[in-house]
Amino acid sequence: MATAAIFSSLRRRRSPSLEAFLAPVDLTQVALLQTLAAVSSELISFFSDKPFFFQRRNSRSLIRKMEIFLVMLEYLRESGSRSMPSLPSTAVLCFKELYLLLYRSKILLDYCAQSSKLWLLLQNHSISGHFHDLNQEISTLLDVFPINDVGLSDDVREQVELLQKHARKAKLYVDKSDENLRLRFFSFLNEFDNGRIPNHVDLRLFFVERLGIRDAKSCRSEIEFLEEQIVNHEGDIEPTACVLNGFVAITRYSRFLLFGFEEDEVQLPSRKQKKPRKGLITREIADTFITIPKDICCPISLDLMRDPVIISTGQTYDRSSIVRWLEEGHCTCPKTGQMLIHTRLVPNRALRNLIMQWCTAHSVPYDPPEAADAPAESFAEALPIKAATEANRATTTLLVQHLANGSQGAQAIAAREIRLLAKTGKKNRAFIAEAGAIPHLCKLLSSSNPVAQENSVTAMLNLSIYDKNKSLIMDEDGCLRSIVEVLRLGLTTEARENAAATLFSLSAVHDYKKRIADQGGAIEALAGLLRVGTPRGKKDAVTALFNLSTHSDNYARMIEVGAVTALVGALGNEGVAEEAAGALALIVRQPIGAEAVGKEEMVVAGLITMMRCGTARGKENAVAALLELCRSGGAAATERVLKAPALAGLLQTLLFTGTKRARRKAASLARVFQRCENASLHFGGLGVGYAFAGNSTPPNRDPRFADDVSMPMSISVQVL
Repeated sequence: MATAAIFSSLRRRRSPSLEAFLAPVDLTQVALLQTLAAVSSELISFFSDKPFFFQRRNSRSLIRKMEIFLVMLEYLRESGSRSMPSLPSTAVLCFKELYLLLYRSKILLDYCAQSSKLWLLLQNHSISGHFHDLNQEISTLLDVFPINDVGLSDDVREQVELLQKHARKAKLYVDKSDENLRLRFFSFLNEFDNGRIPNHVDLRLFFVERLGIRDAKSCRSEIEFLEEQIVNHEGDIEPTACVLNGFVAITRYSRFLLFGFEEDEVQLPSRKQKKPRKGLITREIADTFITIPKDICCPISLDLMRDPVIISTGQTYDRSSIVRWLEEGHCTCPKTGQMLIHTRLVPNRALRNLIMQWCTAHSVPYDPPEAADAPAESFAEALPIKAATEANRATTTLLVQHLANGSQGAQAIAAREIRLLAKTGKKNRAFIAEAGAIPHLCKLLSSSNPVAQENSVTAMLNLSIYDKNKSLIMDEDGCLRSIVEVLRLGLTTEARENAAATLFSLSAVHDYKKRIADQGGAIEALAGLLRVGTPRGKKDAVTALFNLSTHSDNYARMIEVGAVTALVGALGNEGVAEEAAGALALIVRQPIGAEAVGKEEMVVAGLITMMRCGTARGKENAVAALLELCRSGGAAATERVLKAPALAGLLQTLLFTGTKRARRKAASLARVFQRCENASLHFGGLGVGYAFAGNSTPPNRDPRFADDVSMPMSISVQVL
């Protein structure tokens, strides 16, 4: 698609500033000229002294055009103050169009002034095309502008006519030296792709001498900018996201090779939201116009979906976003949190047709990808190119060397970079472990440096998502003990929370649940974090406790150290109540657990409240916990549950509106009560037979337990 078409048709979200910018539509002619002159003057003064590293000639040419417009506007404004006749209607329309051209010129110049050098280099052709398109539109405006009818002086008219002549003759200009530099960057990608590491001297010449990237901090800024473009990537630009990943990997390798590990960079990661950076120039302009309906936006990227696909939970996402999610190692639905039964992606053709209709109606280009119906597996495999993998592998070698032998500051930086590398892709997580990072990260867990400790435990968390790394972490001498120590006594809140999340990730392996619970202080610390942690810390703690509660040998320990009390208390916290109820439902299956839970005064009231106000899964877990409490807790526990106010109505509601599992549990609980003395006074009208329809009981099995099923939980590990 031509760039001009992109400028004119990609008009989507409305920018708050645009309302003010389009205000001249209702101004008088004098006010319109004054406003245009003021905007032109501000644009020229702001950008005239800007040091454009790339697109210098195109930028200066555009600014010179604005200067000539300003001369004309100033003359007409001064003439208007001397009671000059009204401007022709054609001239007024041209000036209103000029207002939009000024705005778009400001966006383009600002983009060139603020974007990273590497990004501008990679977009060299595209951005040159945007300058050419603006020139073409200026030429069109001047062709229809009534120069003879607006009363210009001879010298001003001569300047405008000269501008008109030059605009007509102007051609697309791409700086040859910039283009050669861009090709050199691609040659590094090609070397890594062929299994060769580029020469140290060549990398220094490119990054330091030619691009002026002279320290680790500026190199890191370049990396962050490229990474943001990958996140914002829509699939309609070049280079593609997988190629950009390769350039990020090369730049990261060059950063450590050329600039080493500067200790003054060491700091704790800020939780404050980053200031938004410049995205795609087409989007920057487009985002000032039409609002996209939420129904056709991807829940992950929040952008218009190009290739909507349905996953196993029934939710729809843009293919590129959900594939990236799966490639990062997640196995849950991003929107609902449910575990994915499979990773097949089914094209949502009905929604795609609606998107095409909406795009047509709003003049937004929509080009469905040719391989839209390709299977998810093949698409995902294409994401990480070999060059990115090889560059990341070379970077990992440097990082592990500094983890082993570097200064304290260098170790902290190396741990942070390993943490970032391990955020995405199982290949990265695999070769980081293969390079021997885990033993060195384990030692850093005991560091007195809060930055080093936090980054090392978070790196351990990200590495643990890859299943093969779980055994390496658990088998490393003292590693589990160190993770628990960080959980108990970590130097930062983030470190303690991420230690809890690491235990949750490791406890996904059944054989490790008992080992974690037996590690001194682990369950106590999780219970403490659940009681007094931040919302995120409580979530990490409750998910870890839930996993540990799936191993019956851990119940005694959990009861002994107060974890059951903490879980009961968590029933009143909306953010963690669902998982807490699920853990209690498992614990009360054993008599020892039922006895401990039954002694908690608020447990029944908390579960009843969840049945009334909780999520669908929370209600399911709550009724399951009450049922198991009655089965294993004896007559006293059953009586406590039976006397709970409003339980009859809540059960009846669940029988008709709950999930399939909740209906089974509700029916079983009603049946238990019906067997009790005087139960019919309370539950005579529940219609238990309805809920049991179709539920068969296997032979030689106690019919009371006909509805027992494993408790499905959909909790994923977040990379940090």
